Amino acid sequence: MNPNLRKRLLGLLFAFFFCFLGTSAAEGRLPQLPDELRLFQGQGRQIHLALPVQASVSVDRPDVVMLNGQAVPTMKVSLGDPLNLSSLHSGEAKLRMKLFGQIPLKTVKVNVIPDLKVIPGGQTIGVKVKSAGILIVGHHQVNDNNRRVSPGEAAGLQVGDLITHIDGVQLKDVKDVAEIAGKAGKANKPMKITYKRSGKSFNTSLTPAFDGQDRAWRMGLYIRDSAAGVGTLTFYAPDQGVYGALGHIITDMNTQTPIVVGSGEILQSSVTSISKSESGEPGEKRAHFVKEGKILGNIERNTHFGIFGKMGQNPDHSVYQAPIPVAFSDEVKEGPAEILTVVEGQKVERFKVEIVHVSKQNAPETKGIVLRITDPRLIDKTGGIVQGMSGSPIIQNGKLIGAVTHVFVNDPRSGYGCFIEWMLQDAGILQGNQSSSQNLKAG
Repeated sequence: MNPNLRKRLLGLLFAFFFCFLGTSAAEGRLPQLPDELRLFQGQGRQIHLALPVQASVSVDRPDVVMLNGQAVPTMKVSLGDPLNLSSLHSGEAKLRMKLFGQIPLKTVKVNVIPDLKVIPGGQTIGVKVKSAGILIVGHHQVNDNNRRVSPGEAAGLQVGDLITHIDGVQLKDVKDVAEIAGKAGKANKPMKITYKRSGKSFNTSLTPAFDGQDRAWRMGLYIRDSAAGVGTLTFYAPDQGVYGALGHIITDMNTQTPIVVGSGEILQSSVTSISKSESGEPGEKRAHFVKEGKILGNIERNTHFGIFGKMGQNPDHSVYQAPIPVAFSDEVKEGPAEILTVVEGQKVERFKVEIVHVSKQNAPETKGIVLRITDPRLIDKTGGIVQGMSGSPIIQNGKLIGAVTHVFVNDPRSGYGCFIEWMLQDAGILQGNQSSSQNLKAG
């Protein structure tokens, strides 16, 4: 064949092919290949190329990723056939796809992560947390010589501020504040207040006022240093000795500001009754702490994806006695799933749900999953999602995919969940984009 004619025919073929690509992409027939794939070691993934021509696929690390069951650097992919990836060892490999073996189509980074399995929870837990300072939850007026003043408000302190030091001494208990204020008032000496607002430290001076009615020196502030409530354990990672729970941040009930954890603990808890959810009014689990001395773990972090800390052993009443795989967010699909939670006593049960929407998230964000309760037993017992159910693990296809976080107020059978990978990152047992570090009653 004439070389010029061959070039012309190839040019027409390429032009036709790229027109096909553009039309198919516009009609949604071609899949969107990701820039990056994440696999756990030993896990496989199937990619549907749906190309109208033959392509070659090469991998720079065949020791990390195997193509269609073969540890080879290059392979031809037939028309319409899927490409099966198998991860052999942890590491990073680059997958390059070329049309006709010549025209670059796509490069995909494949990140193989060491295998990770955890034990799903579902147990109702009691949560006790002390803040890393004294939280201001309000102002009040002090009757000082027939005039009403609020020294704290005059000093510029606002609701939601966290007092960490007075006169350079770190505050550890709210009970200490009254004694410090009394000494300063008697000495007629202003106190140097160090406080945090929006994560930044500031200083101010505050002179206590004498309340003639109470016969005590007052700062004109309502303050608190602790919170308590009920939630649900999401997972326990036995190899790392850590847990995750709640699926959302703990905030102060009055100020709605996140609690900066100074210390805390989670304890065994038993559900005593449930008020059912109705449209416009979420229900609530009522529970009491069991065996006050039985501490399950400590609380080290309070983030947008829950509370995390150390735990020595898997708690009682687990549905799963052995760890199961976890799923990355891009593995979660719309369709049937189940949640684990307690509706009576301490018994963890399985309940059917439907995943109705999955958000595409490449970085930690809340509300990644929309789910709907479909199990008639759970609907009959609770009306849907209730307060205290936050953290209930979501299982799909034998993998832990996320946790229940919030209820839809006007549709209590539906609610949000977060992806489990963001919780695992905040627990410190999965590498990735780190999330930034609402209330115990959010769901």
